[in-house]
Amino acid sequence: MSAFYDVIVLGSGPGGYVAAIRCAQLGLKTAIVERENLGGICLNWGCIPTKAMLRSAEIYHYMQNASDYGLVAKGIEADLAAIVKRSRGVAKQLNQGIGHLMKKNKIAVHMGEGRLTGANSLSVKGEKGEKGEESLTAKHIIVATGARARDLPFAPADGKRVWTYRHAMTPAELPEKLLVIGSGAIGIEFASFYNDLGSEVTVVEMLDRIVPVEDADVSSFLEKSLKKQGISIMTGAGVEDIKVTDKGITAKIKDKAGKLATSDFTHVIVAIGIVPNTEDIGLDGLAEMERGFIQIDPYGRTKTKGLWAIGDCTPGPWLAHKASHEGVTCAEAIAQEMGNTDVHPHPLDRSAIPGCTYCHPQVASVGLTEAKAREGGREVRVGNFPFIGNGKAIALGEAEGFIKTVFDAKTGELLGAHMVGAEVTELIQGYTVGKVLETTEAELMQTVFPHPTLSEMMHESVLDAYGRALHF
Repeated sequence: MSAFYDVIVLGSGPGGYVAAIRCAQLGLKTAIVERENLGGICLNWGCIPTKAMLRSAEIYHYMQNASDYGLVAKGIEADLAAIVKRSRGVAKQLNQGIGHLMKKNKIAVHMGEGRLTGANSLSVKGEKGEKGEESLTAKHIIVATGARARDLPFAPADGKRVWTYRHAMTPAELPEKLLVIGSGAIGIEFASFYNDLGSEVTVVEMLDRIVPVEDADVSSFLEKSLKKQGISIMTGAGVEDIKVTDKGITAKIKDKAGKLATSDFTHVIVAIGIVPNTEDIGLDGLAEMERGFIQIDPYGRTKTKGLWAIGDCTPGPWLAHKASHEGVTCAEAIAQEMGNTDVHPHPLDRSAIPGCTYCHPQVASVGLTEAKAREGGREVRVGNFPFIGNGKAIALGEAEGFIKTVFDAKTGELLGAHMVGAEVTELIQGYTVGKVLETTEAELMQTVFPHPTLSEMMHESVLDAYGRALHF
C-alpha cells in the first residue's frame, strides 16, 4: 500500500500534531505517523499528566495545612493509586482529543513505526506488526520524533527500583526513601511531588546549584525553600555507583568536598537529561547531526531540501511549547515554499521562550539571567519585588517568593524576567509578550495592572529597577 501527501509528519507530540494541523489549515494534504500514542510523550507521559499529579499533591499540601486558612480538616490521607488513576484519565482524555483534531482537520493518521527511505519517502510498519508495511511519499517530511530519558550507564532503569520520569508517574508504591539524580525541571518536580506525599527525598546535582539554567537568585531561594520543606539537597555532588537489591538501592555519592559515602534508598529517579529519538529512522546522510540532535535553520530546514525537523530531536530548549511554535513556523515555511504568498513565517527567537518548573514554590523565567546579561557585556538595571509586599499573595497565604527583572541600562530593553512563588508559571507570559513586542521599561511602567492581583508584583519589579517601587 502506498500514499502521496504534500506533508508527512513523523511523530505526533506537541510539535508534530501542531505542525500537521497548521499544514492542514494552509490547504496542504497532510499525514501523521505515530508509533505509540497520539500526543506524544508530553500529553501522555510528560507535561500534562505530571501536572495532574502535582495538582493532587498541591491540594494534599493545602489540606494538611488547613488551619492556616481557618479551616479544620481531619484524617487526611493520600491515595497514591487514585492519584495515578486520575493522572492517567487526564492523559487519556487529551489523547482522544488529539484524535478528534486529526479527523476535524482531515489529517491521515498512520499508526506504526516510521522510517525514512529518502528525503521525500518513508515506510511505516503497521501497529504491532499487524498491518504489514506501508510506503508513503510527500513533497515535504517533518521529523518530530522527540526524545527519551537518559539512562545511567551503571544503573539502567528497571521500573522497579530505578525509575525514569515515566516510571515515576505510575508507581506501584510510595517510595519510603527516594533519591533524585538531577535538579532540572523534571527532577525537582518529582522531588516536590513525592516530598509532599511523605517520601524522604534527597536530590543530588552535579553542578553548584539546583535548577542551574535559572537565575542564581532563584536557585538560591528555591534551594532554601525546598530544604525548609524537608528535602535534602546535595549540590556539586555526583552519584558514582548504584547497586540494586530486592529491597532498594545502595548509592555511592561523592560530595562537593570529594568525600565518598554510601547511602541506602528504596527508589531512585534518574533525571539527567534526554536522548533524541533519531537512531534507526533513516537519517543517515540526510541531516547534519550533533550529539544525536538534528541541526536545523530557524525555520526547521535540514541540509536536505524537503526534509525538516522540529521539537526535542533538534537543539534545545527541550520544551513542549517551543516544539509547538516550531511546528507552526515550519508548516508556514513549507506552505510559503509551495507558493502560498499569504503566510509570513518568522524565525524562532530562542531568547523569548519561557521556562516553567511546577514545584512548590513554582519557578518561571524568560530571557537572560542577570549573570548572562553581564557576561554578554551589558550594563544592566535589576529590579526585585518580594511576594510579602503584595496584598493578594498575603491573602492567598502564599507570601513566599519574588519577581526579578533585568533591563539594559542604556536602552531600557527588557532582557529577562525571573520568578519564584505561587502561580508564577501563569504570570511569566506577561513578560514573554513584552519581549516579543520589544517592550522597554517605559511601556511596562505605563501599563495599568489590576488590583488586587499577583501580577502587580511584575509592575513593582519594573519600578524597582528604576528606583520607583511603591510598596516595598
